[in-house]
Amino acid sequence: MPLILILLLIGIAVGALTGITGSSGVLIVVPALSIMGLSFQDSVGTSLLVDVITTSTVIYVYLKNKNIDIIPAVIMGIGALVGTQIGIRIAISVSERPLEIAFAILTIILAIQMFRRSRGHKTSINGKKEYRRAAWVFAFLLSIPVGILTGTLGTSGGIMFIGILMLFFSLSAQKMVGTATFAMLFSALSGSAGYLIVGRISILDAVVIGIISLISGYLFSTTANRIKERIVYEAIGSIFVIVVIVEGMKIMGFI
Repeated sequence: MPLILILLLIGIAVGALTGITGSSGVLIVVPALSIMGLSFQDSVGTSLLVDVITTSTVIYVYLKNKNIDIIPAVIMGIGALVGTQIGIRIAISVSERPLEIAFAILTIILAIQMFRRSRGHKTSINGKKEYRRAAWVFAFLLSIPVGILTGTLGTSGGIMFIGILMLFFSLSAQKMVGTATFAMLFSALSGSAGYLIVGRISILDAVVIGIISLISGYLFSTTANRIKERIVYEAIGSIFVIVVIVEGMKIMGFI
């Protein structure tokens, strides 16, 4: 299959994933680029730049539909921004193997979370108004480790931001996706800037994938309201399982 066609398919998949669920495209981009020959660190940096491009159009759609809560999004974004710079320093100082193993473990966790959400298992500790400031503080603190994961594994934290929002804020599903995507922009910007400085981004791959995901993200985010959440989460969970299998085969040397 021609390289350009592979990059186009990756872009479509990333746009669909981010547009519908607010998730980072890392679980698609990193394994695909790694198999194509990029180092794990270069794949992570490229994935983060793709996230920056993709989230811009998705954020526009959710803002237009008033499905973003700005304050928690900014608070989580700032926390993740701090953590991302810590994570980058960890990523460039260790070998690829432990990062790949950690990536596979993270993917398994997210796959389980997707299937649980498809069955309606949602934890919610929504504080009263008098606890709102405390919720902001906890959201900030929990976003720092999300940022560290961004810097080390390339996940911009969309799903994890949704988890934080579920825990501390009473938001609709669509508003959680929009808010998480907005917060994800902070971590993706911080992470891609850090990787760009150390020369660990494939600009051409990021631009090609990003342009397609920009279009795909817009289309999928505008139609997200018509798709049943259960079907979406089960499909994405299945994709994550496939990613785990592929990444596991790569770690064991079969790919």
